[in-house]
Amino acid sequence: MLHAYRSAGYGPGKDVVFVQHGMLRNGDEYRDFWIPAADRHGLLIVAPTFSNDGFKGAENYNDGMVRDVKGQIAPADTWIYRVPALVAAALVEAGVMAPGRARIFGHSAGGQFLHRMVSLVGFGPFAAVAAANSGWYSLPTLDTPFPAGLAGTGLGEPGLKRLLESPLHVMAGSKDSEATADNLPSQPEAVAQGPGRLHRARNYHAVGKAMAGILGCAFNWRFTEVPGVAHDGRAMSVAAAGIWFDDRLPDVAALGTGPATVNA
Repeated sequence: MLHAYRSAGYGPGKDVVFVQHGMLRNGDEYRDFWIPAADRHGLLIVAPTFSNDGFKGAENYNDGMVRDVKGQIAPADTWIYRVPALVAAALVEAGVMAPGRARIFGHSAGGQFLHRMVSLVGFGPFAAVAAANSGWYSLPTLDTPFPAGLAGTGLGEPGLKRLLESPLHVMAGSKDSEATADNLPSQPEAVAQGPGRLHRARNYHAVGKAMAGILGCAFNWRFTEVPGVAHDGRAMSVAAAGIWFDDRLPDVAALGTGPATVNA
């Protein structure tokens, strides 16, 4: 399912923002978080939505259906990490979007989806990828099985270098740090990455930087801590929009932080 919003100022040749929802599968809400930015900047917002009925559980969304029901790596052409690129291609073919104008943002489970998408299939048609407040990460290592690492997926050293050299943007709210937060992954591999989402994001970035040093490749990831924000998909959407379209992180008042009503 696609939830979309076309601003009055949008036309082919302007930017399109894809948005990946969290575990609540609320693509309509995540689309709505981006409407103010769309109206200001003349954007089209597209939120591919994976229902829990059809893609039940983390293994069938966050983990991209990379593993089958027996836990074995499934054929790459069945991974749902390819879906956003297919939607983008369809929009280009239909004349709705110009090539090279798509960006993609994901929050919580959507952040997990996106950093794993970039790890395994690359940026594809997206000029920018921002993964925010992910619960945990597939570390950029080939000696730890997926989803804790990338071993067994068919990714080799060239693919790992491509990942580290990509401009992946990792974002985390400075207050998304509670070790007992709702819906925080708690399996041992996740806990080993840090007590809360902020710590795990810092760790992911640090491991990536260290791995780039080991492989002797460039490290082009960006890491942004958003001040005053906890696990809030709306506030993180505002932050990403500010960085992308105003070239700055909005101030705390503009983020409008309050009780986090979107937990995933």
